[in-house]
Amino acid sequence: MTTFRELNLSEALIKGVLKMGFEEATPIQAETIPVGLSGVDLIGQAQTGTGKTAAFGIPTIERLDAKSRYIQALILAPTRELAIQVAEELNRIGEVKRVHALPVYGGQQIDRQIRALRKNPQIVVATPGRLMDHMNRKTLNLDHVQTVILDEADEMLNMGFVEDIEKILGTLPPTRQTLLFSATMPPQIRKIADRFMTTPTHIKVKAKEMTVENIDQSFIELKESQKFDVLCRLIDTDSPELSIIFGRTKKRVDEMTEGLIQRGYTADGLHGDLTQAKRDQVIRRFKKGTIDILVATDVAARGLDISGVTHVYNFDVPQDPESYVHRIGRTGRAGKTGSAITFVTPREFGQIKTIERVTNKKMSRRHAPTLDEILEGNLKLAAQELIKRVEAKNSQEYTTLAQELLEEYEAVELIAAALKGLTKEPDATPVQISSIEPIRVKRFGSNGGGGNRRPYGNKGGSGSGSSSNRGGGYRGSNPRGGERREGGRPSEGNRSSSSASSDRREGGYAGRNRSESDRNRGGRKPRFEK
Repeated sequence: MTTFRELNLSEALIKGVLKMGFEEATPIQAETIPVGLSGVDLIGQAQTGTGKTAAFGIPTIERLDAKSRYIQALILAPTRELAIQVAEELNRIGEVKRVHALPVYGGQQIDRQIRALRKNPQIVVATPGRLMDHMNRKTLNLDHVQTVILDEADEMLNMGFVEDIEKILGTLPPTRQTLLFSATMPPQIRKIADRFMTTPTHIKVKAKEMTVENIDQSFIELKESQKFDVLCRLIDTDSPELSIIFGRTKKRVDEMTEGLIQRGYTADGLHGDLTQAKRDQVIRRFKKGTIDILVATDVAARGLDISGVTHVYNFDVPQDPESYVHRIGRTGRAGKTGSAITFVTPREFGQIKTIERVTNKKMSRRHAPTLDEILEGNLKLAAQELIKRVEAKNSQEYTTLAQELLEEYEAVELIAAALKGLTKEPDATPVQISSIEPIRVKRFGSNGGGGNRRPYGNKGGSGSGSSSNRGGGYRGSNPRGGERREGGRPSEGNRSSSSASSDRREGGYAGRNRSESDRNRGGRKPRFEK
């Protein structure tokens, strides 16, 4: 393995990297950083969780002039969450060099961003729509940009940002360095590379490194009506430190979150109908461990980089194999192990083979825990807790009372009663989770580009009810009323450069067809608000 000291970095940057806990460079970092430092264009092909942000962030920060009052690096990201995560990581890496990265995204008041831009950040991490707003308002100066980075370029393609990306790249200084990172390389991404990059170096992480070797993958075949009870049983038996549960729709996320709270779990939901302030609050609580279960949709969780996630539960089969890889990549990060369990109904069973083919790893079949197994597991946890309290030797004040009880009762009876009090009983509180139509996963072709067409179409559907006012979204041939897929691609015919339209394009979040003032009021409230 390559250490960061072997990459010819400045001492200030090495201090920033070591302060973050990085010791050795990942494969994509070891290959990308030297090329990035040389100033040539680069195409990096790697999955999420491989250390891409540091791979492009370290050489970018190293080449910056920390004393300059101009924006020197621009990073484009598909979603708000990813923009925030990238900016946070770059600020930690560049802290010693006093380099500041500013996230710019739809959903946040543009006046607030304008004030922040006046403080002269050296790096701007932006979603394409909101960046276009600032360009049209002339509230930021990109004339001195020396490095531009496209992060998760294939995802930006899926979300309809190609025209915006082309316009942005066309306005930047021609003598810049361009870095493009993408999990796949579909034809449209190659066209962008051919048009806006100069003889780029292509770095591709080997297939075996793109798989998820450190994640234990399994599936449980069950009926739709059994899912929630089995989920609760798994949480009880697995005892995850931090876990993420993925649902296919916003409605499912709300219902699961409410149901988990009813059964005594500390959970909160994350999806596109939440205001930015609420999303930030949920992520902050999850990072701090105030809640240990995060229930999320694919789009809302895109780009989340939270350490310590031990388990990922796919309550619904993801809409394509790429989404599956992104989901389970939330665990098993930084060399740690993780566990990913997918619920699959009999009608969806064939999709497991497709996912196995893409990840190059076979998923093991797992059975749903029985009530007896749950009770046995909870008893073991209670016994461990009791032993832990005994070994702590901090209960001397209870010794006299304990001796009095021993004179009246048998020791075995007392220990059994203590264990019963510590043991969590299985909860059968009725919880209603709406059924959902299964999806058909797009099978990848030989070129790996098949994942770019979503199974519910690429344009906002006409739909009925509230979903039609939110730009449609991915809809199946027989969608169930009111169940909106998150992350729909906007209709090209409705796009403009105005502030309101840009927020319509930010990662499939609610309010894409509403004005900024409507969006800032928070949109539709979820069924449950913690």
